[in-house]
Amino acid sequence: MKNNRIYLFALLLCTLSLNSFGQAPKAQSADKIIVVVGRNRIILLSELETQVMQAKMQFPSFNDSMRCDILQQMIVQKLMLEQAERDSVLVSDDDVDGQLDNRIRYFTQMYGSKEKLEQVSGKTIYQMKEEFRESIREQMVAEKMQNQILENVKITPADVEAFFKKIPKDSLPFFPATVEVGQIVVDPPVSPEMNTYAKQKLEGIRKKIVEEGANFETMAGTYSEDPGSRDNGGKYEGVTRNGPWAAEFVAATFKLQNGEISPVIKTKFGFHIIKMINRKGDEADIEHILVRPKITTADYNKALSTLDSIRNILVSNKMSFETAVGKFSTDEAAKRTGGMIADPATGNMELDVTKLDPGMVMLLDTLKQGRFSMPHIFMTDGKEQSCRIVFLRNRTTPHKANLKEDYNRIQEVALAQKKQQKIQGWITKKLPTYYLKIDPEFQKCPSLYSWKSGAETTK
Repeated sequence: MKNNRIYLFALLLCTLSLNSFGQAPKAQSADKIIVVVGRNRIILLSELETQVMQAKMQFPSFNDSMRCDILQQMIVQKLMLEQAERDSVLVSDDDVDGQLDNRIRYFTQMYGSKEKLEQVSGKTIYQMKEEFRESIREQMVAEKMQNQILENVKITPADVEAFFKKIPKDSLPFFPATVEVGQIVVDPPVSPEMNTYAKQKLEGIRKKIVEEGANFETMAGTYSEDPGSRDNGGKYEGVTRNGPWAAEFVAATFKLQNGEISPVIKTKFGFHIIKMINRKGDEADIEHILVRPKITTADYNKALSTLDSIRNILVSNKMSFETAVGKFSTDEAAKRTGGMIADPATGNMELDVTKLDPGMVMLLDTLKQGRFSMPHIFMTDGKEQSCRIVFLRNRTTPHKANLKEDYNRIQEVALAQKKQQKIQGWITKKLPTYYLKIDPEFQKCPSLYSWKSGAETTK
């Protein structure tokens, strides 16, 4: 396996593709077994083709020469399952159910509703869960087995330096400019008058529904200020106690019986009424109307004034940035990162400048490293206006990879390679102890060629 093909295995273990819960790819007219691992674990040609199709969807640069590598990773997963059986490595039914629920919730949000998901897949939610329960279990068991094999794999600074020195100078990657950026966000305080007005408005809407018979969905489409549900008649499906919901919202939801409408409740998002459509234990389908208190110019000015005072404290070095985030920021998520902005896809705090919002790039162009912006109004990821100051911790210019500026990136690659080598060593040691039968068509795969000595080849 080539060193730069790092952990396609992890992708296969951790990702259940859109095809799995969406429209299934058409099966080939003549399927066949192409691999047998152990006593009864098989890989079908159609399964390989499905994985290839999914890889092509996710990686535009994919080419058919990688088909052998995908098959190799599928075999590795089967080997992991065989070893897990020998070592009695198990996952609980509750863990499997939780993973299934997460996948269903993800695809429900993608398609907009459970009804749409069922329409696209041609199956009920129950049927989908039953159909994919065993594949999810296998993925989780194989991942758990892999984690046990890799649990003691560590990397030292000396390992990182040695790895870097082995890279030919003309092969070093060229990295774009990056920044490490933090922010302190202060949401504008809502005036008592606007709070009262919003609450009374929603109480009037509730009265029209409860006492005058107005349709809840129609009222949600007309009055709700929740962009996530307004266009769908206020519907939210699969609300759980542990989901991304405000605590007050969850508490009010699970007090309701089917058909019942909550009183007006308040959360940090505004004022809500909730109608219970269908409750199933700790999961509920609801309809919802949100009315947000209006924020005035005076409210924004108060937040900007607060931020100006915070900036003065920071500039005079009377408080560290991290301490100020914890004390003043109204963004709870930012407090967990010390106010630093992370790439949502990777968690990395070194942000590629080319992928930042143009407004942020223009702002950072005016800042020197270690300095703070003036307070300003900005648009949040939730498409709402708030106030902040921005801190530029570090900036790099476009450059060839080097240990000083890119240590964390190089460390990640070096660790991944070390883990890959550990898995390869494990396979080399364990492969002779397993029955492995590979179809002749795939015995010519370069990534599988060295495995043939441990395999029973078909005639």
